[in-house]
Amino acid sequence: MPDTDVVVVGGGLAGLAAARRLHRAGVPWRLLEAGDRLGGRVATDRVDGFLLDRGFQVLNTAYPRLTGLVDLGALDLGWFTSGVLVRRGDRLERLVNPLREPTGAPGTLTAGIGSLTDRLRFAALAAGYATVPVGRLLDTPETSAEKALRRAGLSDAIIEELLRPFLSGVLLDRELATSSHVLAVVMRSFARGRIGLPADGMAALPRALAAPLPAELIELNTPVTQVAPGRVRTPSGEITCRAVVVAVDPPAAATLLPGLPRVRMHAYTTYYHRTDTAPLDEPILLLDGDRRELVANTVVVSRAAPTYAPDGEHLIATSVVGPQAPPEPVIRRELDRLYGRSTADWTHLTTVAVPDALPAAPPPQGRLRKPVALGDGLYVAGDHRDSPSIQGALASGWRAVGAVLAELRRA
Repeated sequence: MPDTDVVVVGGGLAGLAAARRLHRAGVPWRLLEAGDRLGGRVATDRVDGFLLDRGFQVLNTAYPRLTGLVDLGALDLGWFTSGVLVRRGDRLERLVNPLREPTGAPGTLTAGIGSLTDRLRFAALAAGYATVPVGRLLDTPETSAEKALRRAGLSDAIIEELLRPFLSGVLLDRELATSSHVLAVVMRSFARGRIGLPADGMAALPRALAAPLPAELIELNTPVTQVAPGRVRTPSGEITCRAVVVAVDPPAAATLLPGLPRVRMHAYTTYYHRTDTAPLDEPILLLDGDRRELVANTVVVSRAAPTYAPDGEHLIATSVVGPQAPPEPVIRRELDRLYGRSTADWTHLTTVAVPDALPAAPPPQGRLRKPVALGDGLYVAGDHRDSPSIQGALASGWRAVGAVLAELRRA
């Protein structure tokens, strides 16, 4: 007899979603996590009373798998404005989602980003992403995100001053070489959902996912050294099973499953600063529309989630896309310009580099659902099997176990 029916390798979001479905189905399982905590790439550190996520991340309420697994109300989310500020010379242009903020629609139409035709075309594109069924969006001819934006008739001005800065921070791809199908589902989620942060930091998400699971079935500090049909090897010995779900990050997955194609990963770096006086009164993402192509975005995190900073202080997160992280003084000079005020009184808390943050997703991605069943009782999950996002990680774990359950029923 095997030791258990299913072994889940990896305690990130995909692995936790897999364990939740197995537990709900009443199938015996064990989860093995190499580290000393759950959550994978989603983590939060506490530094001098500040909550510092390991790279600036947010939750989107339009992710369907998220709302199916977690009570968002229990996370006590703080909300960002559904829009952006764009620095253009000596002006800050404010553009908002009119469905969320109808009073901001006139200002959005008259903002000095691109032409009025640009803004109307972009509004029509976003409305299409929000209202057209996902299946139809994924039936459209696939190209790169940049080509899709240009195909929609958008000018170089609005792409370079608004959409490239914004999307580079979402996709971690400044070239916008990501699949247009990924662009469609990402823009759909932004148009339909709200963006927020848990009061206890992004680490509250994996804690909420794990909360219904029996602690005795989750083994931390248990690296897996080898995976084969019907067994998993750890430094402590071998565990036998009927199926294995490998839900580790893409580089580790390719090591454990040598036949799996290697996935290129996007990197980014977040700089955290503290200050007594917030440079903005609004919880809104600030973008660089001056085409300097260094800072992807910056935001006063504590305006959205006051718990991220001690009373009387504020936390600013600034993100840079790519593997090369400029020195903090270079970023500070950019922040002087972007916020239009001196940052000399700010304190640099830390710089968080995330070299393997999101899998690259160039075309062709097809319908965004890569195979999860590899044969011989081996399965793979992670955001490299669906869309590169929290939704993709959760959906892939859920989908992988769906394939496991179907196979176990046939056995």
